[in-house]
Parts: sequence; C-alpha cells; structure tokens
Amino acid sequence: MLPTRRTLLTAFLAIPALPISTLQPALAQAPALPRTPACGDDDDLTLARTAGPFYKPSAPLRHELFADSPGGERITLAGFVLSEDCQPISKSLVEIWHADENGDYDLEGFRLRAHQFTDDAGRWWFSTIVPALYPGRTRHYHLRVRRPGGPVLTTQLFFPNEPRNDGDYLYSESLLLDISNTADGKFGRFDFVV
Repeated sequence: MLPTRRTLLTAFLAIPALPISTLQPALAQAPALPRTPACGDDDDLTLARTAGPFYKPSAPLRHELFADSPGGERITLAGFVLSEDCQPISKSLVEIWHADENGDYDLEGFRLRAHQFTDDAGRWWFSTIVPALYPGRTRHYHLRVRRPGGPVLTTQLFFPNEPRNDGDYLYSESLLLDISNTADGKFGRFDFVV
C-alpha cells in the first residue's frame, strides 16, 4: 500500500535542524530525494527563470492551497533552502504561484498563490494541486526564494517525463521535482540552493 502525502510530509518534517552533511541517517528515513544538483558545487546555485507575467506581490502566508481549487489533483511540495555549502537556511521567504487544473492563473485575487518562511531546519512545504498544461508551456510551478539579506531567486519547477518539457524554452532538467505517487495524490521534493 502506498503511503499518503501526510505520511511523507510528516517524515520530511521529522528531519532535525542540523547541517545537511550530518543528516544522512535521518534523510535515509525521509522520502527519497536525489542530491540537489548544485549543493556542494563551487559555482552553481539553483537556476533562475523568469517570473512570467502573472506574479503578484502580497500573497497570503499559508501552506494549504488545495481549497483554492478542490477539483485539481492533490500534491504536496516540500524541500529545503540551502546555502552553497549545503547548510539549511531558516527564515527564508518562499513564494509560489501557478495555474489551476484548467491552465488559468488568478489575476484578480490570490487563488493558488502563497508565501511562507522556512523553519529552523530550512524546510518549506505547500499542499496544492498539479497545474494543467496551457498553450506554449509545459507543466510547472513559479517560485521566488530569498534567504535573509540575500537577493531574490525567481525560478520555475518542472515535472519529470512531461512530453512538452523539451519544447519549453524555460525547461531545465536541473529544475525537475522528484515526484512520488501516494495513496492520495503526489509528493514532490526540491531543494533550493541560494
């Protein structure tokens, strides 16, 4: 039987607030996540991408977005915000916005838009829906990440094995979510290096 999204999120949140290099035993118990491509590299941070035309400031502080679009397929997104030397960064701002299950963005209000701050272990998470495809783009999420006192990283996260990935000029394999199927939706992991 597959675990639920809640089970995987609980396991993720149980990881203690320690440097990533000392977390290997705890990470072995958490949902699988391949090494973050840039973590530990000398000069590579998470790849920046355009915000697109739909960014709106002042999105609400919250983790739960699913109620904004209850007809969509559920997914929980989670990960760390890390420094170049793989240290978790607490109090980092993480903002998300994305299309709904029909491929539409809310331009009037704050449906499927939110922000939060990483916890003491540098963790972030949102419970939301899988966005629909829309003309000219593959399936994706928009995010902005800012460590305390640092510049803003604006990027996009993508789904693996999407037929439109290679035709989307903003797509990069380094921005792929690690997706697991669960008994009640999907669970996606990604660590930002800023």
